[in-house]
Amino acid sequence: MDSCDFTLNPELTEDQRAKFQSPEVIQSLLHEAKTIAVVGLSTDPTKASHRVATYLRDAGYRIIPVHPTAEELLGERVYRSVADIPFPVDIVDIFRPANEVPAIVAQAIQNKAKSVWMQLRIISLVAAEHAHASGLKVVVDKCTKLEHDRYGDILLTSE
Repeated sequence: MDSCDFTLNPELTEDQRAKFQSPEVIQSLLHEAKTIAVVGLSTDPTKASHRVATYLRDAGYRIIPVHPTAEELLGERVYRSVADIPFPVDIVDIFRPANEVPAIVAQAIQNKAKSVWMQLRIISLVAAEHAHASGLKVVVDKCTKLEHDRYGDILLTSE
C-alpha cells in the first residue's frame, strides 16, 4: 500500500487525533520548517518516500536523506541515522515500520529536532508520547505531502 493513500485509521482515538493530528500544529510545522530529515527515503523513485521527499524539496524544503547504504539522494548527502546528522532539523519525517519509531524518536530528541512526523499507517503512540513529553511537536498517521497540499494556500498567504 502507498503510505500516502488516505483513509481514516480507526487505531487512533478522538483524543489522540486531537493531540497528534492538530491542523494548527501541522500548519505551523509546514510553515516554519526549513529542513526535513526523511528517515527511510528510498532510492526507488516510484516509492512513496521518494515521491514525498521530491515534492517537499520542490516546495522549497531542504531534504536531509536518511538511508542505510545510499551516498547521495535528491542532491543531498545521505546520513545513516538521525543521530548522524550534525545539525538540528525541523521535522524528522518517518517512513519506517512502527517498531523502529521509538529509536528514531530517541535520535530526534538527541538531534534537538523540533518535531517528529509519522507518515500514514506508521503509529507508535508510546514514541509519540515520549517525543511530546520531551518538547517536540508530534504528528502521527498523516502524510506530509498531502497535508502540505491541503494547506498550501494557507501556507502561502501566511508568509
